[in-house]
Amino acid sequence: MEAISHAGTVIGVLADDGVVLAAEKRVTGKLLDLSNTKDGGGYGGSGEKMFLLNSNVIGGVAGITSDANSLVNYARTVAQRHLLQYNDDIPVELLAQRLCDLKQGYTQYGGLRPFGVSILYAGFDPHYRFQLYHSDPSGNYSGWKATCIGANSGTAQSLLKQEYKDDITIEDAIGLVLRVMSKTMDSTTLGSEKLEFAVLTYDEAAKQPKAKIYRPSEIDALLVAQGLAKKDGDTEMK
Repeated sequence: MEAISHAGTVIGVLADDGVVLAAEKRVTGKLLDLSNTKDGGGYGGSGEKMFLLNSNVIGGVAGITSDANSLVNYARTVAQRHLLQYNDDIPVELLAQRLCDLKQGYTQYGGLRPFGVSILYAGFDPHYRFQLYHSDPSGNYSGWKATCIGANSGTAQSLLKQEYKDDITIEDAIGLVLRVMSKTMDSTTLGSEKLEFAVLTYDEAAKQPKAKIYRPSEIDALLVAQGLAKKDGDTEMK
């Protein structure tokens, strides 16, 4: 839990027509190689906080990165086995249950330590539509309309309680998430070097969910559109 409380903030907001996730990146630096995250490469993002677990589920993690990588690989395997067996995407809650079963097993024996990771699951299935779940290292999970994990989660939760509305749209949810991130991040300004962003929507034409993890240039464009971009002359606290 200590590792999670010191990890970068991850915020999730559930809307009528989608789910929004945003995360603060802590591993930054001029010498960090981000060549595989440029436009046209991969799914976008640095791969530090946001992961595509399945075509209908995006995960945001806070905690020990190596533990998160292990759980992400396990979740992807579970999702693909379900797809192979049933020829259908795994329901979001079932995926959260499977990961929590594994997490809980690591709390039962003295020779093992729990996974030091909390995860937000943003997903879609035809029966329950859009969903947002949170799981902690003990193996507990719960459904949320809006929630936060990581550093400054208390401040973010209070802001979300004040501003969240049940009939919120995806556009309003994007604005809400970015406003809350701007007030809770340790950095004084928002930018693609410190922020990861993902949105899950439904493609009516293709009749399937559409998961999008934003690339750095797309994040900068989004911040400009929301009026939250870093202005010339702004300086960051060291």
